[in-house]
Amino acid sequence: MTQWTLGILGGSGLYDIAGLEDAREETIETPWGAPSDVLLRGRLGAVELVFLPRHGRGHRLTPTTVPYRANIDALKRAGCTDLISFSACGSLKEAYAPGDFVAVDQFIDRTFAREKSFFGPGMVAHVSMAHPVCERLSGLGASALEAVGAHVHRGGTYLSMEGPQFSTLAESRLYRQWGCDVIGMTNMPEAKLAREAELPYATLAMVTDYDCLHEEVEAVSVTNVLEIMSANADNARKAIAALAEGLSGTAREDGPQGIETCLDHALITPPADRDPELLEKLDAVAGRVLHRKG
Repeated sequence: MTQWTLGILGGSGLYDIAGLEDAREETIETPWGAPSDVLLRGRLGAVELVFLPRHGRGHRLTPTTVPYRANIDALKRAGCTDLISFSACGSLKEAYAPGDFVAVDQFIDRTFAREKSFFGPGMVAHVSMAHPVCERLSGLGASALEAVGAHVHRGGTYLSMEGPQFSTLAESRLYRQWGCDVIGMTNMPEAKLAREAELPYATLAMVTDYDCLHEEVEAVSVTNVLEIMSANADNARKAIAALAEGLSGTAREDGPQGIETCLDHALITPPADRDPELLEKLDAVAGRVLHRKG
């Protein structure tokens, strides 16, 4: 019976998980460099959790300098079966109020200064991102948040911007015209890399502000964001505990979207033309398909 091992990517305001049993730190080296921090590993009930603060403890890393490839590789090497991302975001719609959570189901990637794939020259692969989150995992996360009293929007489009500056008013207006619901700086290329690593991924975005939605009031500032962020982080911690409790004693099976086997038909470069050095770096994220016979 396969057990759940949840990887938790903590965003702004969420730098630890309280109440972990057998808590221990684990240092993992990856061929993509060092992850954002050491992994914090432990159990909540019968569920194994592996926590990684995306910006590092002390919030040392900017959205651009987060080592996204190293983070996903490290969580894969740690045995994670699923990844849940908690991340702060701004709202682009009146209904998505500060303090709310959004179980994101779509992304628009506007980042431009980040490495976005494990694959490259010498080993080309194309995975589908039509449905970029794991619907099962997203639903479980949303239910856990609702169980602890959080207001959750099930579904929403997250625009990922480069940052670290917040949006201009013109940009915010444009993104609303595009139909985006929330805006953040960190879920891309994270979601893309998780898919390449065959890891089901879900984003539970924590709304901290209205971006530039209300032009008659002060634009988003760090001070008011931090206040709401603290309350959101408390709900996130409670939801993680509720989710682990709900999964304890249940067997994990592959989901219906085929995420766990998405590389079966994604590799383009034939074996004879593959770069051996790149193959070595892909041992964790793509080893299942690269090492199989036949």
